[in-house]
This record gives sequence, structure tokens and C-alpha cells, in this order.
Amino acid sequence: MNQLKSGAEAGRRIAVVLFNLGGPDGQAAVRPFLFNLFRDPAIIQAPFFVRYPVAALISTTRAKSARANYALMGGGSPLLPETDRQARALEAVLAERLPGDTVKAFVAMRYWDPLTGETAKAVKAWKPDEVVLLPLYPQYSTTTTASSLKAWSKAYRKGPGRTTTVCCYPTADGFVQAHADLVRAEYVKAGSPKPARILFSAHGLPEKVITAGDPYQRQVEATAAAVVEKLGDILGEGVDWKISYQSRVGPLKWIGPSTDEEVEAAAHEGLALVVTPIAFVSEHIETLVELDVEYRELFYAHGGSIYARAPALGVAPAFIDCLGTLVTEALSSEASQVCGSDQPCPKAAPGARA
Repeated sequence: MNQLKSGAEAGRRIAVVLFNLGGPDGQAAVRPFLFNLFRDPAIIQAPFFVRYPVAALISTTRAKSARANYALMGGGSPLLPETDRQARALEAVLAERLPGDTVKAFVAMRYWDPLTGETAKAVKAWKPDEVVLLPLYPQYSTTTTASSLKAWSKAYRKGPGRTTTVCCYPTADGFVQAHADLVRAEYVKAGSPKPARILFSAHGLPEKVITAGDPYQRQVEATAAAVVEKLGDILGEGVDWKISYQSRVGPLKWIGPSTDEEVEAAAHEGLALVVTPIAFVSEHIETLVELDVEYRELFYAHGGSIYARAPALGVAPAFIDCLGTLVTEALSSEASQVCGSDQPCPKAAPGARA
């Protein structure tokens, strides 16, 4: 790891921008949130004049069922409050590591408040010397990381401060360790008296996105393998584990296997099942409704008896410490984009460290 610069650069104002997709904060926000999501060209790959009516149709037809799902969580998404907690925890870690600097973490959501443009204005007004862009998508995808960074680039044009981007961190040690700690705790509880299978569930993507060169699936696989390696120290080499993909929408063929297929298979095999959201760092509809309600019910409906779910990382100390390391490494780099992975990142800018 490079040492942080000092001397003339002490006393910097450092803005760290945390990116996430966002979620509706109440029932009235569900339809406009869905419209913002599906009008994104990274999600619906069609010309403007096609994408907008399609987004309007999907957001209208899906609004009722989506509102019902958000009602199970109190009416809206918990994603923003949880991301705010992560931002404050990261500020505390960086305050200890960078005592001569002033660090402020900002939250930029892609599809609902605070939207990227609003956050960009706040960062400009704060007048930072350094800006570190930190997507809360550990595995890079054109549909998440690239979309969020593109929106930021447009909104923060000519904004103050040197900008450094953390592109991805699928195998960063603290990130992997935090997952392993949470999975291990659930595995120990669920694995007796029946054998237990660990199911790493990630948000799916259409196959055509992956075949076009998106590294997301490969990075999800790398994350899961790294977590299993950590678990092997405690649970032995014979850990039963699989990867699956959830949240499929639309008629396109998606990457697989699907989470519902794997949940049914574990139930039929008489296994206890420990599900972990390997690509989600915060609790939201995909974890609190799909994993905790829908897939749990599916498992029991097919004869399963023990279903456990590891929590999302949230403010797990190892994860927040990892984010702190990613930020300090970005600050010490001469490159405009860095990769927090032990593997070369296919999307890193020339000169970025891997």
C-alpha cells in the first residue's frame, strides 16, 4: 500500500461520494422511482423514443405489486437510512486515519433522492480539495457502477477538487472477511443436525449484458470463492456452496442458475440452507422481501426445514474498515481510477493499480 502524501497536502477537504441505486421513501414514490430506473439506458437498452414509453408502461404495471412489497418494509425502502449510517461510520474511520484532514461523506442515489445532481451541487458548495468516488457496488457492472459514474460525470462537470474513482473491490480483504463472519455465524446455527448449503445470491442480469463484456458475473464468482476460502479455515474444505441470481424481470434470458431454482433444489435434497446476499451491501427490497419472505416461503413449500439468511454488510466493522482503506489508497494514488481487487480489473483506467 502506498503511504499517504503529507506536508503541503495536510489539511485537505476530502469529499467521499457513496453511490447506490436508491429506493422509494414512501408509497407515493414507488411509481416515479420505477420510472427513473427503467428509463436509464443502462437498464433498458433502447433509443430514447422507445425507452420512455416502455419505462412508463413498466412503472405503471409494476407499481401495485411493488407498493405491496414496500408495504412489508413499512411503506418505503430502508436503503437511504442504511447508506447514511455507512457514510457516518466511514467518516469516523477516516477521521482517525486522516487526523489532519476534514472528511465528509456524501450519498448519491441513482434513481431516487438524494439524486446524483442534488449531491453534486452539495459537493460543489462544500469546495473539496479531493473527491473520492466510492460505489457501493463491490462488483463492477455497466448497469450499476458505470451508470452511476456517468451520471456523476455529467452533474459534477468543472466541479472543484481532484477526483479519484474506486471502480470495484470484489475480493478486497475486509469486504470478503465481513461476509465470511456473517455467513459463518448463520452456518453454525443452521448446520445441525442437517448438513447445510451456503447459497450466494446476487442480483441477476440479462445474458446479453454479460456476453457484451460486462465483468459482473465473473466478479461475483470471485467474491463467493474468496468468502468460501475464508470459511474453509473454520468449516473445512468440504463446504457445500453454490451461486445463484435473483430478481429477474422482463422476457430476456438472464444469467443463472436462478435463486428460486436453487432454493427448491436444496429443499428437495433435505439440506439446511444459508442464503447470503453476496452483491448487496445494504438491506433493501431484494433482501428483506425476496430473500426473507418469498424464497423462505418457497423453501418451506418444497419440504425444506431450516432456512437462514445472513444479513447484508451494513456497518459491519470489517466492511467499513475496508471502505476506509479503499479511500486512503485512492487518495495516495496518482491514477484517476483505482481497483480494490487482487485481480486486474477489466474496466480500470490506464495506469490504475490492481
